[in-house]
Amino acid sequence: MHIQETLPRYLGKSVSEASNKEIYHALLALVQEAAAGKKAADSKKKLYYISAEFLIGKLLSNNLINLGIYEEVKAFLAHNGKNLSEIEELEPEPSLGNGGLGRLAACFLDSIAALGLNGDGIGLNYHLGLFKQTFENFLQKETPDPWIEKKSWLEKTDVTYPVEFGGFTLHSRMYDIAVTGYENRTNKLHLFDVDTVAEEIVHDGITFDKENIPKNLTLFLYPDDSDENGRLLRIYQQYFMVSCAAQLILDECTAKGCTLLDLPDYAVIQINDTHPTLVIPELIRLLTKKGLTMDEAIAVVSKTCAYTNHTILAEALEKWPLSYLQKVVPSLVPIIEILDDKVRRKFTDESIAIIDRNDTVHMAHIDIHYGFSVNGVAALHTEILKKNELHNFYQIYPEKFKNKTNGITFRRWLLHCNPLLTQLLVSCIGTGFYKEPAQLEEFLRFKTDPEILRQLLEIKYTNKRRLCEYLKSTQDITLDPDSVFDIQIKRLHEYKRQQMNALYLIDKYLQIKAGNKPSTPITAIFGAKAAPAYTIAKDIIHLILCLQELIRRDPDVLPYLQIVMVENYAVEKAEKLIPACDISEQISLASKEASGTGNMKFMLNGAITLGTEDGANVEIHEQVGDENIFLFGASSDVVIRHYKNADYSAKAYYEKDKDIQAAIDFITGKELLSIGNKEQLTRLQNELLTKDWFMTLLDFQAYKAKKEEALRAYEDRTAWAEKMLVNIAHAGFFSSDRTITEYNRDIWRL
Repeated sequence: MHIQETLPRYLGKSVSEASNKEIYHALLALVQEAAAGKKAADSKKKLYYISAEFLIGKLLSNNLINLGIYEEVKAFLAHNGKNLSEIEELEPEPSLGNGGLGRLAACFLDSIAALGLNGDGIGLNYHLGLFKQTFENFLQKETPDPWIEKKSWLEKTDVTYPVEFGGFTLHSRMYDIAVTGYENRTNKLHLFDVDTVAEEIVHDGITFDKENIPKNLTLFLYPDDSDENGRLLRIYQQYFMVSCAAQLILDECTAKGCTLLDLPDYAVIQINDTHPTLVIPELIRLLTKKGLTMDEAIAVVSKTCAYTNHTILAEALEKWPLSYLQKVVPSLVPIIEILDDKVRRKFTDESIAIIDRNDTVHMAHIDIHYGFSVNGVAALHTEILKKNELHNFYQIYPEKFKNKTNGITFRRWLLHCNPLLTQLLVSCIGTGFYKEPAQLEEFLRFKTDPEILRQLLEIKYTNKRRLCEYLKSTQDITLDPDSVFDIQIKRLHEYKRQQMNALYLIDKYLQIKAGNKPSTPITAIFGAKAAPAYTIAKDIIHLILCLQELIRRDPDVLPYLQIVMVENYAVEKAEKLIPACDISEQISLASKEASGTGNMKFMLNGAITLGTEDGANVEIHEQVGDENIFLFGASSDVVIRHYKNADYSAKAYYEKDKDIQAAIDFITGKELLSIGNKEQLTRLQNELLTKDWFMTLLDFQAYKAKKEEALRAYEDRTAWAEKMLVNIAHAGFFSSDRTITEYNRDIWRL
């Protein structure tokens, strides 16, 4: 492809005469045509990766990189007075995901295509995403996040399916987004929608009629489930997604000669968390309609479906009242009852039943009994599933349990978002790591090279300055690039413990006021959305925003400490924050974070982890060694024991520790009450004192001590650069290409 000839053809004019928007649309069309010419390998067996969310981020640059034309396009545009970065800013970020689950799904699709495997994603085409986050009066405000434009990555298809709910039928419409593999094939992300969805029913932020299913079905990702109608809507969404998926899968497989009894030879379905679980009874229903006996259908589906568990939190393992399913999908209830009966006939243990004594259906239990594989997403997580959370299942099905440590796409999180570091790596070790990230280990040869270490520090400083410019232009916030950038960006959840970071910052504020000033200023940066109905999470955001304002107004403290909450955190912002980070906050309560993938992106970009021995932090520690990570806190065994014995008391820590006392009291002190909302600050304070379910105070002093150690270590710039280099060099293990290779070897066998 000769860009200098092709791009003007798409534009219908010279590049220099075109507007940035016209160039964006031309590049979009150019990429779609180039991607269509690299269709997936048509192997007999195909993977269908079903997920409620795909946090794919902006696609233009990623696709240009994967098609091998990024540098050519960039240079050609520059030659004509155009800036590719400015054109990229015009692209709306698809609102199809929220946190790590959706970002992982996006990374996996990228790697499946990059490895030339035949596999497509299946999800929903959310019109307004999770929500767009704005800050008003130091509170999170939710508004719709529309992203679909007339010209977008979505390609409308002729594929439609009827989906029968209790009392009515909707007809789906399939849209496709091309998934380009790095210098390889193109797969698809299939997104199902209904033509009747009406964005105009949304008002007052993100409020809408939750009962009007034809108009609301694909409006929002994870609609507010704090009431019954919201919970029912989630089941409508989930069934719609999997019914469309099941019909598509059977159509594609029969077109290739599948007799249905041999479905496992043609398809493997990866169920990403419990949201797509109903695909199991739905496939059984469709197969029996096509002539298989119930036992034949169950046997076929049990050899076709595999389940990824993403959580240790009981509340995230979905459970639905049978009455809800009876209302939304009455056709599946008899099948679920048969599946439960078969389990009860084999096993007497009530804890592994599908329908419990309260007539609640446990989705994960369907996945485990009627799938052929169950995998965790980090070594520690999988061990906890086997020993604790899913122990009763592990005793029955030890052969089903596998570990697949998560990974990230290096093309996006290094080549695209950190070109300066990429250039340095290429100059040192060549381009082999583009396809074989394990080759990054060759960078270790330069661990004591003073010139390379100097360049590493220079690149980090340049990336920090770029972040400063971005935050100045977008939020009118002025940062000091000479300060330590300490960053915690992830979904806002109590187990991730943003509240512990906030307590540390209160403690640091009080120290500075008392005259104990840090020798290097600290900039603490947060980015997170809290679910609309998650009250305490929103209170934590309120506390952080109040602290941000308090320090902004305090000339005694501001030169030494600054707090920033980035508005509407998403992939685009992560791409700017991660290359600028010095200290990566990964401080979840041990045993609660399944994996994390932000920790891997930070490591790859030369940030040093400050974290607990939780999730993939354990494996990062194994890779980099004790001296290149800062670990603290109670172990997962200790934490699990505390829960078992119910012997943790936040109040006891508060009463015996003056630092904790001062920090907690400060939340409702006169300084913050002059800025914030008394009801919310008091509620958060009470939560920390009387409940503290994720043991913030248990680890507070250990966290404080280790953070101070990290800040001292930062002072020795050469030693710090060595730590950066070691982290970068050992990040190769955390490539999603490696993860997908393992999935294919051990589970999919495409």
